[in-house]
Parts: sequence; C-alpha cells; structure tokens
Amino acid sequence: MLEVNRRPESGPAHSDPQMGLSIAEAARRTGVSAHTLRYYERAGLVVTTVDRTVGGWRRYHQFDLDWIVVCTKLRATGMPIKTIRRYAQLVSAGYGNEQERLALMEAHRADVTAKLAEIQENLKLIDHKINVYRGRLAAGDADQLWAPNRRAGAR
Repeated sequence: MLEVNRRPESGPAHSDPQMGLSIAEAARRTGVSAHTLRYYERAGLVVTTVDRTVGGWRRYHQFDLDWIVVCTKLRATGMPIKTIRRYAQLVSAGYGNEQERLALMEAHRADVTAKLAEIQENLKLIDHKINVYRGRLAAGDADQLWAPNRRAGAR
C-alpha cells in the first residue's frame, strides 16, 4: 500500500481517474512535465507498468500519480536516481523486503538530516551578515563595510 498525504486536484469533467488520465493531465496533477513522466518510466522509477490505450497513449491512474509524487519528493531531498530505482524495484517486488526498504529510507533520512544541519550552519552566517548590514545601515556607517578596493573595516 502506498502512503502519500496529498490532496488530489479536481480536474476537468472529461478527466476520469477511473479510466486513467492523459500524460498532460497527469503532469498537471503531479506538477512535473510530461517529459519527466516519460523519463521516470524509462529510468525504471515507476512501480507498475503505466496503462496504455489501444492507440498506445499513456493512461495514468491515482496510484501512478501518488507514486510520482513520492519520486519527486525523494529527488527533491537529494536521493539519487539509482537509489529511487532500487526503492521502486523493492516496492514492485511486493512483500518480504520491507526491512530493506526501511534501511534505504533510514539511510536517506540520515543524509537529509546531515544536509539540513549543514544548511542551518550556513544560515547562521547569512543571519550574521544581515545583522551586520542592518547595524551598519542603522548606525549610518555602512561605508565601513568591506569593499574590494579597501582593506580597513573588512567584514
């Protein structure tokens, strides 16, 4: 069972999620391009075969849309395509590999947590610089701030 907390968007009356959605509608609903949807399929990131019409047009169902959202969130947090592919393979294989899926998610969480800590540390520098600029501007001596041609008062 796929667990995604996402409020579905309502689409035009001609879009019937039971019959499947076109690639354009699936792209609109997931927030990714049609090109990205095709890439996800080619790269082995989807967990089911996307349905096709008799004419060969892709038809996406809610499960497909939910999975695409999972993939995009994993990518947005820096998970490599290779790891998402492995996760998709595990999910596609079904029951019996939940421990490996858990280990994969825990490892990724540790990576994301480390990146967040680094970003928070970098944010401290930005906050410091903002405070310096605000202070100097308020004091009226912003001309004492660092400039490439001046060494005194460099910050």
